[in-house]
Amino acid sequence: MAIISVCLASLCLAIGNLFMRKSIDSGGGAKTYLALQLSFSLLVAILLGPVKAQTYSINGQVACFGLFTGLMLVGLLFFLGKALEKGPSGLTFSILSSAAVFPGLVMAVVYGKAHGFTYTVWHAMGSVLVIAGLFWAGKKVSVIEVEGQKPKRVMKWFVFVTAMFVLHILLLLLYQWRGLILSTNQLSLVTNFFTPEKLGNEWFVPMMYVGAVSVQMSYFLKTERRWPSPKEWLYSFAGGTVNSLCTFFLLYGTKTASALESLIIFPIYSIGTIVFSNLWSQRLYGEQVNWRACQICAMGIVLASVDWRVAVAALGW
Repeated sequence: MAIISVCLASLCLAIGNLFMRKSIDSGGGAKTYLALQLSFSLLVAILLGPVKAQTYSINGQVACFGLFTGLMLVGLLFFLGKALEKGPSGLTFSILSSAAVFPGLVMAVVYGKAHGFTYTVWHAMGSVLVIAGLFWAGKKVSVIEVEGQKPKRVMKWFVFVTAMFVLHILLLLLYQWRGLILSTNQLSLVTNFFTPEKLGNEWFVPMMYVGAVSVQMSYFLKTERRWPSPKEWLYSFAGGTVNSLCTFFLLYGTKTASALESLIIFPIYSIGTIVFSNLWSQRLYGEQVNWRACQICAMGIVLASVDWRVAVAALGW
């Protein structure tokens, strides 16, 4: 079920990327889209969480954790935008996506076999293939072109893309750590503070968007002096809706994932997003898609997800 959930999450994110592209094509701006989209995401998150569950009480722990996660989310979006301004978009998105293979490794290092997290040579080989495929799939501008720019501009791009990369890993780790706490009902980094009961509060996702909206809306109001167009409102509402669904499915996947699934759900999420995004970019905009690179990613997933010792034993070898 966890694999299905992250596949649905990747589909929702790809559709959200499409709405963002449509909004920009209609003459809108990324700052406006993100401010409105995050606001609509907050509304949908409240409806899917507290309102649906009829839970209106909130504890200080989940509020703080949600706000902190929201700050990471908006920071990630900020540095992503800056990196896209200074460097190649294809390479930037590939680096962003490649961060998804590291949370599983970090969880294995931190918690290890005692809590069901193992990292074998097959996981390592699969991760390498995933990274290679992601770079190949998203790389529209070569590294040579980046190096051909002014050194100062390249250095700024490198700083922005590094910050984006680190924040993406940390954001995914927060999702996975919370899912681990909720699924095991025993792990906690702070005794009697981040307990499963407190972290499982329905206000986590809404508070995450509260943190993100507060920062992004303040930035939008400070730098923009215009009223959004009707199309910007429409695409932002649609994008905010599918973005909330993406978060819902992703968090559900981390909560229900087994130890083995936890090592690969984020790579699957990343690859699914690229595949679905490539489908609409090819169908609607006629862009060229490197499907062989996607196959390399799929091979990496197979290597990282199959217990080869069991498979070999089943074959009688």
